[in-house]
Amino acid sequence: MTAFPLPLAEIFGHWGSYAVYLVIGIAFGAVLEMAGFGNSRKLAAQFYFKDMTVLKVMFTGIIVAMVLIFGASAVGLLDYNLVWVNPTYLWPGIIGGLIMGAGFIIGGFCPGTSLVAMATLKKDGLFFVLGVLAGIFLFGETVSNIAIFWNSSYMGRFTLPELFGLPTGVVVLLVVLMALVMFWGSEKLEQHFGGKDPRKVPKWRYAAAGVLVAGAFALIFIGQPTFSDRWAAIAEEKDAQLENREKQIHPGELLDSLNDTQLKVIMLDVRDEVDYNLFHILDSRHVPLDELPTIIEELHLEPANALFVTMSNDEQAATEAWKLLEAESIPNAYILEGGINNWIATFGDDDLTKNFNLGAGDDQLCYIFDSAVGSRYAASEPDPHAFGLIYTPKVKMELKRAPSSGGCG
Repeated sequence: MTAFPLPLAEIFGHWGSYAVYLVIGIAFGAVLEMAGFGNSRKLAAQFYFKDMTVLKVMFTGIIVAMVLIFGASAVGLLDYNLVWVNPTYLWPGIIGGLIMGAGFIIGGFCPGTSLVAMATLKKDGLFFVLGVLAGIFLFGETVSNIAIFWNSSYMGRFTLPELFGLPTGVVVLLVVLMALVMFWGSEKLEQHFGGKDPRKVPKWRYAAAGVLVAGAFALIFIGQPTFSDRWAAIAEEKDAQLENREKQIHPGELLDSLNDTQLKVIMLDVRDEVDYNLFHILDSRHVPLDELPTIIEELHLEPANALFVTMSNDEQAATEAWKLLEAESIPNAYILEGGINNWIATFGDDDLTKNFNLGAGDDQLCYIFDSAVGSRYAASEPDPHAFGLIYTPKVKMELKRAPSSGGCG
């Protein structure tokens, strides 16, 4: 199974995971200081083309991380679905970037580098941090006045491969080449505006650039894992769970879960629209099987107490939907045992007409409705106290590993 990202809270405990975050934060700050990012003069020189260290260090970090992340994903060491990618709010992001850039020029720091400067007891860093805190407070008190714009042009987890419609490896190569051209241009600017001697620039940077380009080319040929690749990596374990009926939950357990205030139950009805309109469980969401991949990103953002239950008329389509959720690392996914047919048999009226011409495993609705009742039939919202059902509980809520937050250094 995929090893990374690691569930730190599960491995080290609550406080242990915070200790890991602390070590990473200190190491990041130390690297910034060693790069000279605790000096506002050095940072501000970026905007006068005298010292392009900011561009070179940050873009080096970006392209190295990019090649390593997608390389690890390509060989199955990393599940990219579990990596936080900041959602895109296009116009608020552009305006915010311009405001931050102006503040960077005026103050000589960004929020992260100001903390580094403050940690090294620089007065300008301290005052910049105080300004950041004041700005955060003022923004929090006034953001409601611009809420419509603040939440506008939402594009979700939108990345360059999606924007250009290109394979990930091609985009990685293009970004690496773009960065290298920028590095070359920045050195020319430093020589012209900053008077830097090109003979003092280390020669090993050519070898490093070659490694990055080679890595990017390799990604084009390796590619990123498909659904089939991800499922193949976990198929043995998951098929055993299906065979042992560990993931098929009784209608009674689903009903009890729906009435459990500590759970957010998300029912995914993957049948066709005709069957869904004929009858469906109240508050179930109609997502045809072929459209399910389009909402995976949305499902990853559900809270840690989310319980996902796939359902079809029988179990066939619901099982395929469950496999997709498992392959995409959606936690706490289960299948409605026997599907909608079993739900109606458990909670429906005895006078419902049943189609006995259908064979087992056909995944078709066994009951005949005179009209499309949707969720207006009593069985769509059973009274949890009216049935004394006996079943073996199977739901075991797992630790959520999906991305839920991010930040900026």
